[in-house]
Amino acid sequence: MSVSCHILPKYRRKVLTEDIASRLKSLIMEKQSEYQYDVLDMNIMLDHVHLLLDVNPRNTGGIFRIVNNIKGYTSHILRKEFSDLRSRLPTLWTRSKFISSVGSVSLEVVKKYIEAQKTI
Repeated sequence: MSVSCHILPKYRRKVLTEDIASRLKSLIMEKQSEYQYDVLDMNIMLDHVHLLLDVNPRNTGGIFRIVNNIKGYTSHILRKEFSDLRSRLPTLWTRSKFISSVGSVSLEVVKKYIEAQKTI
């Protein structure tokens, strides 16, 4: 099952600079097998992240647990490696997230949407 996820830094602060975004991308990619998801597409903007993931719907805990694991792991590592994040934010991510299955529109439409966000 393909799902689209949006996660936001606390207060929607523009903290996902080039160095942080690069490290965030590698952290998300390295946990694919452990958390049981495949990244189909990813776009990291200064103030939010778009993820298009392929997830087994029978996965224990489901997509909410996967996204929470991604947020927890990336927050822990990024705040340890980038002291700027610790001083600017009490936590890296908001508690909320947006998750939508991609069943109602084609996967290509969602990929185009995520790519189009890079120009905004």
